[in-house]
Amino acid sequence: MESLIGTTTDQAPANPAATDDMLDTQPVGYWCGLTHTTVTRHLRDAMAKIDVTQPQYWVLNRVNGGPTAPSREEVIAQLTHLADGPHEIARVVDQLHHREWLRIDDGQRLYLTDAGEAARVQLRELATEVRAVVHQGISDEEYVAALKVLRRMVANVEGGGGS
Repeated sequence: MESLIGTTTDQAPANPAATDDMLDTQPVGYWCGLTHTTVTRHLRDAMAKIDVTQPQYWVLNRVNGGPTAPSREEVIAQLTHLADGPHEIARVVDQLHHREWLRIDDGQRLYLTDAGEAARVQLRELATEVRAVVHQGISDEEYVAALKVLRRMVANVEGGGGS
């Protein structure tokens, strides 16, 4: 591996009180982790007030999001990487079925009920409100620039350093 010493800024320990002039030395992993934890907690707290979980929202969106009804197995396979464990999405499907927000046909295909669609719409509105809070004081251009930087960092680490 080619040495990059001398061409990069020294890495300082994570410092939640870092001033703007210190940010170039801060570890991106710390700040990304803190952002993920804080934003996820805020969203999940807002959803809890209406007795819904983020994984339930994922499932409602996934069931709604295609030209054909997905199977139970497809939904589980597509969302498990986001979940807190390998069985969480299967449980969520069962919860939503019990709540009568999902209907499951004989072929194990999933469909939103009218109540499920109403919940999905309500959650979409809530997620939009939460996004507005999170993005307060951040222009679309700044947001896009931040995501481009993060995407480039991922590519650098995964070996595809191109844009």
